[in-house]
Amino acid sequence: MIQTQGNNTVITVNANKLKPFKDHPYQVNANEDMDRLVESIKEKGVLTPLIIRPLENTDEFEVISGHRRLYAAQKAGITELPAFVHNISRDEAVVEMVDSNIQRENILPSEKAFAYKMKLEAMNRQGKRTDLTSSQVGKRLNTYEVIAEESGESRNQIHRYIRLTNLLPELLKYVDDGQISFTPAVELSYLNDIEQRDLLQAMELNDCTPSLSQAVRMKKLSQAGKLDDDRINKIMAEEKANQKERIKIPTERVRKYFPKSFSNSQIEDEIVKLCEVHYKRRQRQQER
Repeated sequence: MIQTQGNNTVITVNANKLKPFKDHPYQVNANEDMDRLVESIKEKGVLTPLIIRPLENTDEFEVISGHRRLYAAQKAGITELPAFVHNISRDEAVVEMVDSNIQRENILPSEKAFAYKMKLEAMNRQGKRTDLTSSQVGKRLNTYEVIAEESGESRNQIHRYIRLTNLLPELLKYVDDGQISFTPAVELSYLNDIEQRDLLQAMELNDCTPSLSQAVRMKKLSQAGKLDDDRINKIMAEEKANQKERIKIPTERVRKYFPKSFSNSQIEDEIVKLCEVHYKRRQRQQER
């Protein structure tokens, strides 16, 4: 079926003909938010059409925007979905895929990192911009500036996010979980894979994550060719006031009890406040 919305044509596509965008960085997780989306789609259907593009030499389509809606619709048992069809190249689709998802609420650092990297590489491959210089460095910097302007972030911030793609997946998960802050993570991205493996072992051994000061020192030692597992262990064994004793609670266990806009540090503060309230209540009960 074909419908018209404004200047766009909406078609109805069988879910079996829709394929995820290859290597897209956005996670589609079966969590409470997804459960709510599934229930909404069961009740109202898919209200916002997906954005798709035809796959060459097939009767199938690649999803540019709408991976979560597709997943939820399949869970809800819906087989026919509305979609806008964009006849564009792979690189054009990468740019559109990133732009249509980058402002999404609660986007993870790793998602932003790989999204910006994919967009940077796609724009460089297109090579159609007249404002790019002939030198490779100039081309890269100008492309960073374009991405920064379109995303509302600084050029340096775009570069820092892309640096995160040099982290091992295990370290990047610490960043997504809020256990390693963004700035230390950028510094750690300059360590090679062997050094990062040694760091992971040291983190497990000492039950802690690196501070910004420790991350900066490890980066400098790595760049000087002086960072080995012994030095990493000595640095990570240093006692930090905020990590003398820690109780670890997986984020997914408590996230549902707090507003989506809350950062991990805000959640931690609220938990401490609730503990204080509970403690004072118990004290009053014992004094009666």
